[in-house]
Amino acid sequence: MKELVLYIHGKGGCAGESEHYKPLFPECDVIGLEYQTFTPWETGKEIREAVTKLNEKYDSIILIANSIGAFFSMNAGINAMLRCAYFISPVVDMEQLILNMMSWADVTEKELEEKGSILTLFGEDLSWEYLCYVREHPVSWTVPTRILYGSRDNLTSYETISAFAKTHGAELTVMEEGEHWFHTEGQMRFLDNWIMKGKQV
Repeated sequence: MKELVLYIHGKGGCAGESEHYKPLFPECDVIGLEYQTFTPWETGKEIREAVTKLNEKYDSIILIANSIGAFFSMNAGINAMLRCAYFISPVVDMEQLILNMMSWADVTEKELEEKGSILTLFGEDLSWEYLCYVREHPVSWTVPTRILYGSRDNLTSYETISAFAKTHGAELTVMEEGEHWFHTEGQMRFLDNWIMKGKQV
């Protein structure tokens, strides 16, 4: 059986991060997707088109998605083309994250609606169009999924991630003292062990 592992990076990441996963899946082809856009409607389309082409070449596809890459993937309409998914620090409730960022920036919904877009002091663009899209397109995800979450994740609360896991029947693993960005030697070792355990199930 010809199987593919497709890696979709988070903000500030790149397709080259997929190299890390090649030793973990020696029996599969492993590639990363270098998407060019950064909105759920545009990036979702990019991911869907790429996965549709790959689906013609492979018998099955395993998704590994990081942070907002998981959110984009869940907005891509690719459920039927995936065998399973590994989510690392996924953004699973974008509306709540946007509302949190608005609170951090002391921006009201009325202000955002009037201005359309506001650049925050912490470097994130708040967009009324983006918020409206998220509200009008709730996530529909049916792929068997394993989630890795750090207890010190500063973007998604434990309550939010656990509620998503419960609603979607996903297996949730929490790394105590883990961060949103898994990057230290200990964190990456934990991540690798998590993936290897998932492969044995």
